[in-house]
Amino acid sequence: MGVAPPPSVPSGVVDRVRSDMRSQRAARGGWPPGELSFSIPRTREFERDPLPLLLRCHERFGPVFTIRLLYAPIVFALGPEANHYITVSHASNFRWRDGGMGDLIPLLGNGLLTTDGEYHRRARRIMLPAFHREQLAASTTIMVEESERALEGWRAGVRVDLYSWTRRLAMRVAMRALFGFDPDHSARDAEMAAQFEEALGFWGRDYVVQMFRGPGSPWRAMTRARAQLDAVIFAEIARRRASGERGPDILSLLLDAEDEDGWGLSDQELRDQVMTLLFAGHDTTTSTVTFLLFELARNPGEVGPLVAGLGGGEALDMAIDETLRMYPPAWIGPRRSVESFELCGIRVPAGVNINYCSWASHHLAEVFPEPSQFRPSRFVPEAKAALPKGAYVPFGGGSRTCIGMRFGQLEVKAIAASILGRFRLEPADPGYELSIRQMPTLSPRGGMPMLVREP
Repeated sequence: MGVAPPPSVPSGVVDRVRSDMRSQRAARGGWPPGELSFSIPRTREFERDPLPLLLRCHERFGPVFTIRLLYAPIVFALGPEANHYITVSHASNFRWRDGGMGDLIPLLGNGLLTTDGEYHRRARRIMLPAFHREQLAASTTIMVEESERALEGWRAGVRVDLYSWTRRLAMRVAMRALFGFDPDHSARDAEMAAQFEEALGFWGRDYVVQMFRGPGSPWRAMTRARAQLDAVIFAEIARRRASGERGPDILSLLLDAEDEDGWGLSDQELRDQVMTLLFAGHDTTTSTVTFLLFELARNPGEVGPLVAGLGGGEALDMAIDETLRMYPPAWIGPRRSVESFELCGIRVPAGVNINYCSWASHHLAEVFPEPSQFRPSRFVPEAKAALPKGAYVPFGGGSRTCIGMRFGQLEVKAIAASILGRFRLEPADPGYELSIRQMPTLSPRGGMPMLVREP
């Protein structure tokens, strides 16, 4: 027998506020120290540029502190000890679903990112074989093919928006490797990519704007795009179940995957899991490739070792690790505490929102000296092995480490190697200043203008 779906959580604005207010009343008087007063400027700062705020609070209050954002106090826990506590040693005391990850349920449904407990563990067991070595090798072939195709229009002197270019490429890889779709030969498949971008755009809007639900709101646009995506995905699932057609894509593998009792995924579970994989893989690859090439353009001395070692890839691995340190795509890990607990000498109540933040933790100078400097040498094997537990967590940790981590790393390497083997990039605008957008993952606000140069 299958495992029952997880319980619903408040999704409407009013219901969500009521739930948060109940948690606040229960925790009254027990919040860790921090900035607890109501402050619109602080909320806007967190929305636009949270890293300096989090680092200031860490310096002032220590590794565990509270920040009130709009009406809600939120506990943050930064640093290796906090990361390891939340993701590994005491992970069972923290829920994803009714923490901040619940905000993604309207699009993703009950996927790996939005569920907990036995439902999550069963789904992960069923899905793991879809990421075995042979499947990754088949996906790598697609990654290389699509990267080479995307570079056909590049010439020395051409100006490209690296972020938009990578985003289109990553979506094509996802369409083929995840669904077995062909955007070149199907208007349906090309339209699906556009609808997914439309749906994701909701989480790029301001917090307050996301609350609106009326006609013309971003919420309505997201739900329309979701309905169109669902129509395509459910139709494809039904077609393949009826025909028995299978391919080398991940959807085909999941159609036949079963748990230890012989139970597979229902149509709804398949939809939720592939939508989650599409969300997680597409955005993380796009941002990592973009920031990697941006830092290499700013640090041309690091390019030589990468090009010389493209066959083996150790130097490229180190550069990717350093990019993920500086710009971890999944930059924040929102949770809700189950029971009260003590961390770093600070008592934290039960039932409150608590976030670890890889982005801020990776910029603590006591762990990574001169954290704003791009230094791939930090990740030579012996230095990486010597890092404290929890110091480096771009993919989370413990039993909830990103299931597609290896897939994403291979895709970033394939794209970067294709570019570096043929071109160099430099900032297109001498006065360009990087501004980072946080939702749903880290990305350059306004794109990433680059000039293509010969090696």
